[in-house]
Amino acid sequence: MNSSKTRIVVLGGGFAGLNFVKHIDKDKFDITLVDHHNYHSFPPLFYQVASSEIDPSSISFPFRRELVKKASGRVKFHMESARSVDVSRHCVITDHGSIPYDKLVIAFGTTNNFFGNDALKDEVYTLKSNDQAIRIRNEILYRCERASIEPDREKRRRMLTFVVIGGGPAGVEMAGAIGELKRYILRRDYPDIPPEDMTVSLYEGRNKLLASMSAESSETALKDLKSLLVDIHLGRQMKSYADNLLTFDDGSTLYSEMVIWTAGVTGRPLEFEGTDFRQGRGGRFPTDRFCRVTGLDDIFAIGDVNLMTTEEYPAGLPQLAQLAIQQGRFLARSLNSGKWNREFSYNDKGSMATIGRNRAVVDMRRLHLDGFIAWLAWMFIHLISLMGMRNKISVLVSWFWAYFSYNTALRLLLAGSKYPKRGRMWDKGQGWRMRFNSNSVKNSPDYVK
Repeated sequence: MNSSKTRIVVLGGGFAGLNFVKHIDKDKFDITLVDHHNYHSFPPLFYQVASSEIDPSSISFPFRRELVKKASGRVKFHMESARSVDVSRHCVITDHGSIPYDKLVIAFGTTNNFFGNDALKDEVYTLKSNDQAIRIRNEILYRCERASIEPDREKRRRMLTFVVIGGGPAGVEMAGAIGELKRYILRRDYPDIPPEDMTVSLYEGRNKLLASMSAESSETALKDLKSLLVDIHLGRQMKSYADNLLTFDDGSTLYSEMVIWTAGVTGRPLEFEGTDFRQGRGGRFPTDRFCRVTGLDDIFAIGDVNLMTTEEYPAGLPQLAQLAIQQGRFLARSLNSGKWNREFSYNDKGSMATIGRNRAVVDMRRLHLDGFIAWLAWMFIHLISLMGMRNKISVLVSWFWAYFSYNTALRLLLAGSKYPKRGRMWDKGQGWRMRFNSNSVKNSPDYVK
């Protein structure tokens, strides 16, 4: 990299990180983007991948394809995970080495929050990546296939008991998608399964769905989910889950072999060396109004991991895609100009959630929409937010086809093979020493003595 330029390392290629990279001046800065995937994905539509409505490739876009556009071609990309930051040496320690920086931008988003019950990580299904969405899709389809040939009704009912924990947008959308499977698709695609043998339940610890949205949106979501045959349980918190048995705070229990967790998020952990700094509430990084992390020099945080408090948001700005996009662009403009006289101001453009076909809710300042109009607005906003014209067209075609036919070619069980295991580079025995004992290999940078 050009040593005469200021080196900026960006951790995370989500909405915040990618918008920062696209708007930063490459003539002034050397940029390195680090992410554990080699593609950008669109989290608001993970639930549609999980419910077989769209293909995962339709909501993903390769970083290297995006970074060759225009001046972004001067951005370096590393597919690896950041483990820690050495603030004294000004470098990021990754799982493959270290990357020096002059300025560090943390934008790696959030992960699932199990509220201290870490044992749930290995027991429940989560929805924070394409991989996890595909895992849910495969499990739902497998259970339907297995239940269609199961003669014992009690066993069949146990196979088809789906529970969603969390009544936020992700939980409402996931429960609505499974509800549509029960009401509209099951009888046609799986005629051997009586719809009453499938149970879809949604549990929310608070007394309303979509707590961050208006009362009208909450009531509409409740009504629409019930019309999709989803059982709603408000004011019920899950305490434990073991041996396929859910236990709630009121002492009641429920048997379910498939629990989908959407109850909360927390910042990804990142260790810091050479300082006693620790991440703040919810794993987020406290910052000033310029996205500078409090107590750390030359380190910024944007997006979901940013904890910026204002008079309107004393607990921190909301963790929304629109906020991440705005902060990414704001920080890039500030660094480009070198001026820090204009604080970040969040422009709230509203919130929305979809419950199913022709069912959605939209809150925009004083305007509330629901039903078909809200559903069209939801589709339009999400469609224009996708990266790449191919992705936009692919998703639009999938939506139109599914709307008129309730049919999709995506209900495929594609689990993938586990073998042979890849292992680490050059660790598959010693035979390579004899087979590749040549000067060309010995002189290569990958040769290990």
